[in-house]
Order: sequence, then structure tokens, then C-alpha cells
Amino acid sequence: MNTKILLVDDHRLFRDGLRVLIEQQSGMGVVGEADDGRMAVDLTRKLSPDVVIMDVGMPDMNGIEATRQIVTEAPGVKVIALSMHSDRQFITGMLGAGASGYLLKDCAFEELVHAVRTVIENLTYMSPEISTIVVEDYVHRVSESDTATSDALTPREREVLQLLAEGMNTRLLASHLSVSVKTIEAHRRQIMEKLNLHSIAGLTKYAIRAGLTSVES
Repeated sequence: MNTKILLVDDHRLFRDGLRVLIEQQSGMGVVGEADDGRMAVDLTRKLSPDVVIMDVGMPDMNGIEATRQIVTEAPGVKVIALSMHSDRQFITGMLGAGASGYLLKDCAFEELVHAVRTVIENLTYMSPEISTIVVEDYVHRVSESDTATSDALTPREREVLQLLAEGMNTRLLASHLSVSVKTIEAHRRQIMEKLNLHSIAGLTKYAIRAGLTSVES
């Protein structure tokens, strides 16, 4: 059975060209077209496409809101953003709304075909440029969060945290650092309070994420 595709873009010439190319592909067919997000939501209800190729910036209802409504109403429908925008807010907006893919309009048509085949397999597809932006954004946010929390720890507390995460018990740790068991216990309490964590497993996961150790839990 053909993969049913709905094209959503406010430029008819662009849709016309895309339709011709898609319908030349084996196993793919265009079941409808929309020129704004509101129409895209309505046509998704009526036509039950497998994939919606969605522009982001459109009048009346933008692609982000349309994607959110489509994915909420029909979780099985895959949305691929095809946009001229590579700004973080558009990318994170579409992915946050539930899009399964994001490509730029200057991509090769073969890449779009590959993206359609990928999302149909319940995978996510992003063009290399978009992947780079998403990874950088994720790393930045995680780093900011972990650094802010980690900065609340003293150098000795970070040292204790690493050794705890690496499996050293309280007595060994006290001996290793030439301090009393009570001092180590006090450090552990302080670390848990500052990080709002309540188990060694939680501390270990945090230490790995913060780059204090590579030991796996």
C-alpha cells in the first residue's frame, strides 16, 4: 500500500513541484494539500494520511500549532517539518509539538524521500544541520543545569561524590581521604541535600551525567 502523504505549505508552486516528485516515487502518493495549519488539521481528520509534510511559518495557524493538534488527535500520523527556518525556536518548537522529522527546504529531494521512509518505521529523521543544532542545544541546556547545581558543591564534596559513585563505601572513603567516618557521612548528607537526591544510585547517575565519573550504574 502507498504511503499517504499530505502536503502543507502556503506556496502553491512549491506544493505542485513536490507533488510531482513524490508521485514519481514507488510506494508513495499525495492524498491532499493544505495552505495553512488549520486546513492541515481538518484534512488530517478527513484523509487519515500516514505522513504530513509541514511548513512551519504559515498564516492563520502555524506549523507548530498544527503539528501539536494533529499529533494529539492522531498519534499514528507522522509529521515532517520542511522549512526554510533553521532557528532553534522553530526546530525545538516543531520537535516539542511532536514532529518526527525536520528538514530544510534546500535539501535534496532524495533526502526528503529518505525522511518519509524513516519516520514510517517509527524513527526520527533530522538533516545533519538540524541534528547539530539539536545536539548543541541539548548539551547547552544539560550543561547549564548540571553546572549550576554542581557549582553548589564544594571541591571536597565533588571529590566525595565521585568516589561514592565509583563504589567506595564510607569507611574506605574516610580512610582514603584521611578523615573520620562522621565527616564522610556529613559530606554525603550535604551533597544529597544540595542535589535533592536521596540514594547512592541517584548520586551515581548524577555524577555520570555531570562528567564526574564514567562508571555506569
